[in-house]
Amino acid sequence: MSEPEHGLEAAERELDRALSLLEKRKAPEGLKARLGAVVEAAPPPAPAPAPRVRSRRTALLSLSLAAAVALAGGMGVGWFHAAHDADALVTEAVNDHLRLLYAARPLEVESSDRHQVKPWFEGKLDFAPVVAFAGDDEFALAGGSVAYFMDRKAAAFVFKHRLHVMTLFVFRAEGLPWPHTWNQTLGKKNASYASSRGFGTLLFREGDLGYALVSDADMPTLLRLGTKLVEAH
Repeated sequence: MSEPEHGLEAAERELDRALSLLEKRKAPEGLKARLGAVVEAAPPPAPAPAPRVRSRRTALLSLSLAAAVALAGGMGVGWFHAAHDADALVTEAVNDHLRLLYAARPLEVESSDRHQVKPWFEGKLDFAPVVAFAGDDEFALAGGSVAYFMDRKAAAFVFKHRLHVMTLFVFRAEGLPWPHTWNQTLGKKNASYASSRGFGTLLFREGDLGYALVSDADMPTLLRLGTKLVEAH
C-alpha cells in the first residue's frame, strides 16, 4: 500500500476517534457555518514529489480533525465553566456572610421587628426586598444591613438560632448563573442546597428576586428557616 493511502487511513481513524469522544449535541448554526467556510477556503496542497504528496481529501480530513479536536476542547471548557458558574453563587454567599460577620458594625439597623427593619432599606436599594417572615422563638430576627451580592446591591437580613448567625441575602435575580437543577424543596418552592468551607447555602428565587440563606448551622436547621421564609410570602 502506498504512503498517501497510509496517511489517509490514519487521518480517517483519528477523525473517527475524535468524533466518538464528543457528546451527541447539535452544534450552533453559527459554528457550523464558520467550520464550513474554513473547509471550503482551504487551499490545495502545494505540488510535491509523488511519494510525499498528500491528497486534497487527506488535507481536508486533517483540517476536519483539528476542527473536531478544537470543538471538543471548546465544549469541554464550556461545560467546565457551566458547572462552576453555579458554584459562584455559593462562593459569593459564603464570602458575603463572612464579610458581615467580620465587620466592625455588621448590622446597620438592629431590631427584632420586621416592620422596622424592612422599611429601613427604602431609598438604599434599587428594589424592594420582600421578606414576610418576622422571626420567631427558634429564629429571632436581629436586624439588617445593605450588602453586595455579585455585581449588585443586596439586603442582608440576619437571624439568630442559638449561637448560630444566619444571613439571608435578597437581591435582583436576573443575569445570575442559577443552578440548572434544584435538589431541595421549601414547601412548594424549589431550592438548591450546597456546602462550602463549613457553611451551608440555600438558594431560591421568588419572582424577580433571588435569595441566598447562609449559616454554619446544619442542613435541617437551614431548611427549616428556608421553609418558614417561603411559606410566609
